[in-house]
Amino acid sequence: MTAPVRILTGITTSGTPHLGNYAGAIRPAVAASRQPGTESFYFLADYHALIKVQDPARVQRSTLEIAATWLACGLDPDKVWFYRQSDIPEIPELTWFLTCVAGKGLLNRAHAYKAAVDANTAQGEDADAGVTAGLYMYPVLMAADILAFKAHKVPVGRDQIQHIEMARDFAARFNHTYGEQLVLPEAVIEEQVATLPGLDGRKMSKSYDNTIPLFAPPAQLKKLIASIVTDSRAPGEAKDPDNSHLFTLYRAFATEAQAAEMHAALRGGLAWGEAKQALFELLDGHLAPMRERYEALMAKPAEIEATLQAGAAKARATATPLLRELRAAVGLRPLTAAMAEMPKAKVAKAAQPSFKQYRESDGRFYFKLVHADGRVLVQSEGHASPKDAGQLIARLKAEGAALVHEAEKGLHLAGAVVGRLEDGIELAEVIDSLAAFAEDAA
Repeated sequence: MTAPVRILTGITTSGTPHLGNYAGAIRPAVAASRQPGTESFYFLADYHALIKVQDPARVQRSTLEIAATWLACGLDPDKVWFYRQSDIPEIPELTWFLTCVAGKGLLNRAHAYKAAVDANTAQGEDADAGVTAGLYMYPVLMAADILAFKAHKVPVGRDQIQHIEMARDFAARFNHTYGEQLVLPEAVIEEQVATLPGLDGRKMSKSYDNTIPLFAPPAQLKKLIASIVTDSRAPGEAKDPDNSHLFTLYRAFATEAQAAEMHAALRGGLAWGEAKQALFELLDGHLAPMRERYEALMAKPAEIEATLQAGAAKARATATPLLRELRAAVGLRPLTAAMAEMPKAKVAKAAQPSFKQYRESDGRFYFKLVHADGRVLVQSEGHASPKDAGQLIARLKAEGAALVHEAEKGLHLAGAVVGRLEDGIELAEVIDSLAAFAEDAA
C-alpha cells in the first residue's frame, strides 16, 4: 500500500479574509484537502504574524476570523490536521535546533531581509535599521513549521520557493551532522492561482485598500460591487468582457454556462449597472450559506478554540515523537542514555565537506562548497542548467588542486569561472576540502 503524501499549508493571521484570499487560496486548498491519498496539514501561523503585527487584539481577532473562515468554507477538521502554530511547542524547539545549523550567509540572502536592507541603503539608512531578528529568522521558523511534521509537499507561489529551498538546506545540514532524521520537502508551485482584481482593477489586496471582504453583509457587498471601476460605454453599447475587471470577478464564481451567458450579454450591450446587479446576485448566492456558518462560528469562539485544541493534540501526536528523537540525536537526553551511546559517538564517521546545489529566483542554478563544520567556503556563479553546474562540481572534485583565486576575477579553474570565496575564507582551506573528494574517489 502506498504511503499517503503529506501536504502542509500555513495561513498567516494578520488580517480579515477577502474574496481574493478565498478564490486564490481557501477554495483550492479546501478542494485539495478532499483528495484521496493525501494527509493535509493546515495551521494558523500566529507566530509569523508577530513579525509584522504588534497589536495583541488584532492578532487574536484575526486568528478567530481566519479560523472561522476556513471552517465556514468547508474545511473538515476531522479529516485534516487543523491547528494553531503557537499551540505546538515542538515548533519553536525545532526552530532552535535548525538555527544552530543554519548558515548565516544563506539567511543573508533571504528575499525579505535583502529587500529591507536594500530599502534602507537606498534611503541612506543603516543597512539593518528597523530590521528585527524575527524578520531575519523567519525562514528558520518556516522550515520548522514544515519539518516538524515531515511534510512531503508545500504549495507555494513563486515568491516563496526560496523558503522551501532553505528548509531543505537546513534539513540537509541537520541530517549531515546528526544522521537521517528530517524529511526534505518539495515545493509545489501554484501556477494557476486565481488572482482577482480589486475595486480599482489592480490586484485585490489590503495594501491597495481595494478589497471586498469575504463575508460582507449583503448591503455592504452590493455597495462595494457598485463601486467597481468600469469604462464609460453606455447601455446598448458593446462591452469588452475579456478586459473587464467586473467580468473577471463574475467568471471566478460562475459556472461555464453562466460565464458564457454573461460574456455574450456584455458583448450585446448589457448596461454596467445590470452587470453589477448580476454579479451581486451571483456572489451573494454563493457566499450566503458560508456567511451564515461564519457568523454562527464567530458567535461561539469557545467552539473554535475547542476545535483548535483538538487539532493541536492531533498535530502533536506527530510532532512530539519526532522531537523526542531529535533531542536524543543532538545529545539532549538522560545522562544514562548518553553514557550508553558514547562508544558509538567515538567511532562515528568524521564529517565531510559537501556541495549544495539549488535554484535561485533568477531561474539560474548555483552551488556552494560547504566545509565539514558547516561553513560555506565557496559561492558559485549562476549556470543555465543543473547539468552545467554539476559538470563544474565534478571538475572541482577531480582538479581542485588547480583552483586559482584572483582578487578581481574571483575563483577560476583552468579558464572556467567558478565563483567567489566567502568572507574570511582562504584559498588553501578550499583546496584542502576539495582534496577530501579526491581521496574518497581513490
